[in-house]
Amino acid sequence: MPSPAPVVRNYPESAVLIAGGTSGVGLASALAFADAGVRRLALLARDAERGQAARQAVVRHCPDAQVVFVAADACDAGQVQAAVTEAHHALGGIDVLVSSVTGTYRPELLHRTAMADIAGILLTQALPPMLLTRAVLPVMAARGGGSIVNIASDAAKVATPGESVLGGAMAAIVMFSRAAAIEAKRNGIRVNVITPSLIAGTPTADNVLRDGFSKNLFEKAASLAHLGVAEPDDLASLVVFLGGPGSARLTGQAISVNGGISAA
Repeated sequence: MPSPAPVVRNYPESAVLIAGGTSGVGLASALAFADAGVRRLALLARDAERGQAARQAVVRHCPDAQVVFVAADACDAGQVQAAVTEAHHALGGIDVLVSSVTGTYRPELLHRTAMADIAGILLTQALPPMLLTRAVLPVMAARGGGSIVNIASDAAKVATPGESVLGGAMAAIVMFSRAAAIEAKRNGIRVNVITPSLIAGTPTADNVLRDGFSKNLFEKAASLAHLGVAEPDDLASLVVFLGGPGSARLTGQAISVNGGISAA
């Protein structure tokens, strides 16, 4: 017998948790979800001041939305679990998780990267989507389905000088998401990952374009984006699609949004 269809709620019925929702792609996604009809949103990040400012920005954009901020370090398993529980109780459920957490990082050639820094790069980049995904799975399973959208980068797919360690972390997110998708599909839960390159107008872009090797690397990448360097709204549009009913049969995919920098 065929498996029962997963529960895929239309956006007015959905509750959305966005980790890294205070700036960049995360905040753009929150605004895009509100435009799509979502009225229950939770933003998760470490900085309470920035969190409340982002919450107010979403409320100003959509005054009838219920928006809560939950403070947590997404690299800490205990804090992640507590934050997901708090968001679940505040919203009455979690139907969509977006993990857009990024650690501070600037590309550098491997022989110039301090050995003591490697573990930190791996953990701060790869661990948050893993912990968040694990934490929401029981909640979504109990509701009959859900959608998880993790943000990684094209470093997972394209071997790039200066991104040896970052590429390892991003590849871990991609394979984790694919394997989680295969495990979770029996509970109606979809897991996909977006792999952008440079995203203009974000703190990460400002950091990597500041100077030195990193600046040269990403300026060259930007010159190859003949369709235009991606902006947060470009990613947000795809996030909203992957979270909603239009992508009900799509899971385990890693989708690049990079303006043509590569075709990985």
